[in-house]
Amino acid sequence: MASQTARDVPLLIRSMNASSERRVSPSWSVAQLRAKLEPITGVPPSCQKLTLRLPGHDEVVIEAQDEEVTQVAQWNLQAYAEIHVKDLRPPSALTNLTDTSAIPKYTMPASTYASLPATVLAWKKSQKLGRFDPSLPEHEAQKIQSLWDEIGTRGIRLERRCRLGSEDTRRGTVAYVGEVEEIPGKGPWIGVELDEPVGKNDGTVGGKRYFSCGERRGVFVRPERVEIGDWGLLIEEDEEDLEEL
Repeated sequence: MASQTARDVPLLIRSMNASSERRVSPSWSVAQLRAKLEPITGVPPSCQKLTLRLPGHDEVVIEAQDEEVTQVAQWNLQAYAEIHVKDLRPPSALTNLTDTSAIPKYTMPASTYASLPATVLAWKKSQKLGRFDPSLPEHEAQKIQSLWDEIGTRGIRLERRCRLGSEDTRRGTVAYVGEVEEIPGKGPWIGVELDEPVGKNDGTVGGKRYFSCGERRGVFVRPERVEIGDWGLLIEEDEEDLEEL
């Protein structure tokens, strides 16, 4: 704010949009202080309410009848005390300097990015990784076939009783076996109608119905999470427990 002198005092300047340490000379007038705070806080001098905050003391407002001649030394500045600058302008006139949502941002076109030589995409192309791997279709086909094999090995068929992931509280009945285009990932999914409303849907995904059940009683999982067995209905077991009380 000014060249440092022996009398300069380090203070913490706080405002809605700024927080920094500055050195203040007690010889400055209040008007000078306000003018020097404007480029730091973005608050015009006439709209500033200055409050001095000292540890163990009540807040003190920095203002004077004649601010052109009144020096800030009058407020007994102490090192690392805080001057809070409040903006007195109405909310409609305030500028939020920390909100970047309305600032236009550059988005590089995909075609431009694809043409650049030193990018992750270019490296993947050169190393034939991911979708640039010539053997990718074969690997995907093998993965899909392994999922179907898992269905056969586990004996997963429509209307069979099951539980999910060895969780005894998530029992249900197989209601769908097959592809679900709305879920990312190729290969078959298992739709299960759960005994309890601990699922994700009602058999509908992305507006397309694959089976019908109550709200939050439907879920889609991969075959490896399905354990087929003679699992009874949870509600029936709960009733049996009540009879034993």
